[in-house]
Amino acid sequence: MSSNDNYFHKLVDLMDVLRGPQGCPWDKEQTRETLKPMLVEEAYELLEALDGTDSDELCEELGDVLFQVIFHSRISKEKGEFDIDDVCCRLYEKMVGRHPHVFENQSYQDSRELLRNWEDIKAAEKKASGREVVRGSLLDGIPGQLPALYGAYQISSKAARVGFDWDNVEGIRDKFLEEFEELQVALEKDDQAKIKEEVGDLLFAALNISRYLQIDPESALNQANRKFLRRFKAMEEHFAAQERSLKEVNVEEMEAFWQDQKDEAV
Repeated sequence: MSSNDNYFHKLVDLMDVLRGPQGCPWDKEQTRETLKPMLVEEAYELLEALDGTDSDELCEELGDVLFQVIFHSRISKEKGEFDIDDVCCRLYEKMVGRHPHVFENQSYQDSRELLRNWEDIKAAEKKASGREVVRGSLLDGIPGQLPALYGAYQISSKAARVGFDWDNVEGIRDKFLEEFEELQVALEKDDQAKIKEEVGDLLFAALNISRYLQIDPESALNQANRKFLRRFKAMEEHFAAQERSLKEVNVEEMEAFWQDQKDEAV
């Protein structure tokens, strides 16, 4: 690729053609509403590529997400609202403003202290732009449409920014064990509402381990899913070779095979 080729602007021009009079009928029919599921799909495909090792696939999926941004910007341009240059300009100014420790004389002791000031910086931005939002809580700005896993991650992350956090992972472990004990109590009482509540608390505590260790929970859970699927299918194949279905195998035999796979890191 030539260093003189600006493919970003070529993409913008391409979208103008696709949405233009002689463009693609499908592209011209799309609206903000019809593009929503595509944006979600592209975002999840990008997450999957980030979990993999194929750099070509990652490059492609990043492009697909970028194209969605360009698509929405073009629709907004048609409505006389803003265009892709406005999007880039606002993003640039926002990122400069949110890094006073880089572009100004502000300094922070570490990233935790920086994050604790992040919300103040964001609030100042809103006020300066005349779009100040009065919120009763630091957590009010979290999108309600987030999947529960990422919603919990954002909730705990924002709480941690103001210092409401554990000092170490051992503290979260103790909280996890405490929640498990409370679940056991609920199980003994056969209180279904309480059981559901305690399961949720247990999952939230586990999520905090992921957040504290800066591990993306969705990626970690997907990895666990893939590992379970791989081992379960191997177990099916193992007993099928003996002409036995899993329904015919006792749990002790399955557990023994499962442990062998773990020992072999299958």
